[in-house]
Amino acid sequence: MVRPQIGQGVVVAVPATTANIGPGFDCLGAALDLGNRFELRVIEGGGERFELIIEGPEGAHLRGGPDNLVYRSAQRVWREVGVEAVALEARVQLAVPPARGLGSSATAIVAGLIGANALVGEPLSREKLLELAIDIEGHPDNVVPSLLGGLCLTARAASHRWRVVRCEWNPAVKAVVAIPTIRLSTSEARRAMPRSIPISDAVMNLGALTLLLQGLRTGNGDLIADGMHDRIHEPYRWGLIQGGRAVREAAMEAGAWGCVISGAGPSLLALAPEERAAAVGEAMTHAWLGEGVSSHSAVLGLQEGGSTWAPLPEGSRPLAVPGE
Repeated sequence: MVRPQIGQGVVVAVPATTANIGPGFDCLGAALDLGNRFELRVIEGGGERFELIIEGPEGAHLRGGPDNLVYRSAQRVWREVGVEAVALEARVQLAVPPARGLGSSATAIVAGLIGANALVGEPLSREKLLELAIDIEGHPDNVVPSLLGGLCLTARAASHRWRVVRCEWNPAVKAVVAIPTIRLSTSEARRAMPRSIPISDAVMNLGALTLLLQGLRTGNGDLIADGMHDRIHEPYRWGLIQGGRAVREAAMEAGAWGCVISGAGPSLLALAPEERAAAVGEAMTHAWLGEGVSSHSAVLGLQEGGSTWAPLPEGSRPLAVPGE
């Protein structure tokens, strides 16, 4: 294991995620066929230099510097293995819009961890990277599927270990994501929730989660419809999403089995049969437009492979120094 050299780099591809999926608050998440691509390159400078270049219409508000989530995650790896931090450039092809409930922060964390680990010869296992990712994010529902792919149920066992169960998702079930132009931070969405909930609400969620997982496994729309209900977080968050309830109603009328808040929102996730998925997406964006909110929708499948990395191709673009 050696200190990375200037010019050395990796490319990390990280999928978007949809978390909670109704009753699976903070434990259930799925990787989607949508993702960010990070080119990470070692550049000149000290261990506090991080340059960020965003390619895409979103993310103009994102900044580099030592507090950037990609770089903080990279530094966490290097501290773990005892390697001195190096300066990095990150060029990001941003397809997952920030603050929309699709795991943008998780992609940054996972990219920083995987990239930094690759630059020093991959001394840390995927299991250790998973542990670090959950610790940085604070909850597992986004970072776990972002790293591993698929539909993941994650829980802290009695042994205090994180246990991940890969669940089945029938390909006949399509994820329809409606993404508005409005933003909602995870911290704001969490502040809207109460400190405690009634036992009856927790029991309802446990039953709904069981139905949902069985419905996703078998493609049974009736089970999915009965399982896509939540009493832990959604009742307190719908009011934060302009037009959200109208969009949910439109999705159901168009043939969705269920429609829920994706992650902390404001994007919404509908589950629908393949033959109705496109119509559901159109109905959702039309309903949002009627509420004065622009949006776009996408019909997405499950991304099974998780995050990947490769050496940065030779001849790729170097850092564009301001003023040159």
